Amino acid sequence: MFVDRVTIELIAGKGGDGCLSFRREKYVPRGGPDGGDGGNGGSIIIQAEAGVDSLTALSHRKFWKADRGHHGSGQNRRGKDGNDVTVKVPPGTIIIDAEHDFVIKDLVEDGDSFVAAQGGKGGKGNARFKSSVNQVPREWTPGAEGEARKFKLELKVIADVGLVGKPNAGKSTLLSRVTKATPQIADYPFTTKFPNLGRVVLDWERTFIMADIPGLIEGASDGVGLGHEFLRHIERAGILVHLVEPQPMDGTDPLENYHAITDELVQYNEQLGQRPQLVAVTKAELPDAEQVRDQLAAATNSDVFLISSVTGQGLNELSNAIFQALQQASG
Repeated sequence: MFVDRVTIELIAGKGGDGCLSFRREKYVPRGGPDGGDGGNGGSIIIQAEAGVDSLTALSHRKFWKADRGHHGSGQNRRGKDGNDVTVKVPPGTIIIDAEHDFVIKDLVEDGDSFVAAQGGKGGKGNARFKSSVNQVPREWTPGAEGEARKFKLELKVIADVGLVGKPNAGKSTLLSRVTKATPQIADYPFTTKFPNLGRVVLDWERTFIMADIPGLIEGASDGVGLGHEFLRHIERAGILVHLVEPQPMDGTDPLENYHAITDELVQYNEQLGQRPQLVAVTKAELPDAEQVRDQLAAATNSDVFLISSVTGQGLNELSNAIFQALQQASG
């Protein structure tokens, strides 16, 4: 099961108490204070790790608690700090304050981290309170409580290219042909239930990451269908590749479908609607594919690719054009 949203609760460790102690040694009848400080409580750190690809594990463990610090002891011995706890998440995870609903941190790169709950400071032992006017201090302080926090985590996958289009437009098949990804593929709508990622390798120095999300339908930006749940996964994409099926199974018009999906992108996020976009008509082996390509080219006043994931037609041309578009977008 793919999970890209989860709420977790964190309690950092309490600090250890300071110690009340006096030296008790033979031949030292009036030993001074020697109570040590308590150790700090463990903190909870949320860290992005490349080997993690979803928030599924956190959906099964939503409560995290760090160790408390050890108490101080005599002979000025400081208590041991509590162990920190690291919560591992995929790169692209956004940390949101659950109470006030604002973004605190965006963990984009592998290794990015955030101290989500700070451990409590250790208390002071009575040795800390000795002074010229207080030679026998009996004061000590308890350890401070660790922070208790609640966060919402949302994943936006990291991809250079986002594939968009209606269900059954051929997104998953294209991804499987140009990368080593193995998405579920079948001849019925909404086969794709979650985002799939794959790396396209043109040569040793030209590569990019491509993401396939569930197909969009009209009304997706308002919550219709499955695609709206995953539109945020292409927000980070440098460019979009809009795939259009020449003979939709539902009998709809390909040109109208193109405009409907483009409108949905704008409705969801105006910046996403303005993202550089390449258009490709899929299933070039079908009779009407060339005609649909020509209609789209005229309507968009741009080049439209004609590809077939079955025969391989146009795939190299499209992949090279994607890389060039990425270079232009980043330059």
